[in-house]
Amino acid sequence: MMMLQACLNGSRSSEEHPGIPRTPAELANEGRASVAVGAQVLHLHAYDEAGSETFAPEPCAAALRAVRAACPGIPISFSTSADIEPHPSRLESIAGWTEVPDLVTANQGEEGIVELCDLLIARGIGIEAGLLHLDDAHEFVRSGVAARCVRVLIEPLDADPGAAVAHAAAMEQVLADARITLDQVHHGDGVAT
Repeated sequence: MMMLQACLNGSRSSEEHPGIPRTPAELANEGRASVAVGAQVLHLHAYDEAGSETFAPEPCAAALRAVRAACPGIPISFSTSADIEPHPSRLESIAGWTEVPDLVTANQGEEGIVELCDLLIARGIGIEAGLLHLDDAHEFVRSGVAARCVRVLIEPLDADPGAAVAHAAAMEQVLADARITLDQVHHGDGVAT
């Protein structure tokens, strides 16, 4: 089954494109436009008033409220990347969320990922296991987290499209060998997307 997820912003700067949504209102508008053309899930990064990515409870809640009001019934996914806030402060911020997304991407190669996944499950937040590298796929299999995940995001960071496809296939094979049959979402980086 094909599923279309729109990634509304990510870590891209306004210098890369001036129209990248940051505020709750901008995210709501982009979410509504994405759903109008077929998006079934929305993935976003919350930003604070200074324009920095954040896991702080209030900016995350404001983004969720705005997008949910604009796109009722559409699942919303957040990033939990350690590039935004490293372990253990990431764990503390997410534990303080007053409103929670339907699911999050949790990159499996990051420090503190098992503790983060435990917290997410306890809070009723679905997990999309992010695999960026082949080692992440192996660690994901070893960790036993797969049984608690909704799906897997395979996101090779290779700049070359051919290398990215080969890397993704290798990660898929690790999952297949471990009999992990979770649905997969694929996402590249730059021209390899």
